[in-house]
Amino acid sequence: MPTRSLNINDHRLELETGDITRQAVDAIANAANSALRGGGGVDGAIHRAAGPGLLDELVRRYPNGTPTGSAVETSGHRLAARWVLHAVGPVWQGGSHGEAEQLAGAYRACLGLCERLGARSVAFPAISMGIYGYPGDQGARIAVHTVAEHLRGETSLDLVRFVLFSDETRALFDAALDEEAR
Repeated sequence: MPTRSLNINDHRLELETGDITRQAVDAIANAANSALRGGGGVDGAIHRAAGPGLLDELVRRYPNGTPTGSAVETSGHRLAARWVLHAVGPVWQGGSHGEAEQLAGAYRACLGLCERLGARSVAFPAISMGIYGYPGDQGARIAVHTVAEHLRGETSLDLVRFVLFSDETRALFDAALDEEAR
């Protein structure tokens, strides 16, 4: 699928299908667990691509991890990105346990780190939509809306890109982008 984009106040929100570890952006977001010790899916792929220094930095800087709905940064180590933003999204528990607020909070925490670090570009995966079981249509809408809302305000970001692993997930984000563009 070709890259799609939406311009918002001279900033660009993009969707593409691919491998987030290969993105040449200032920062990539990682769908991390609260212990920040690596895992499967996107988290495992980022740890493998970044090398063992990533885990060493996480253990040293964040020995107690970080709570759901938050994010912390590390250097990119062997990745093309300068920083990795470790965002902890919620595990889906039916939707009545604050999951929507926690998911939006994880995206907002990453966007806030981008501002603090001076990042001009960031790539996001579909946080919580893998093994954490977040319903895809809802997760995509929250992700796209939270980012679009940020881009409508004062920001140093020029580009926010969602890099989605499967065509199925990409289709959900395409629909969410269509809703946001209306």
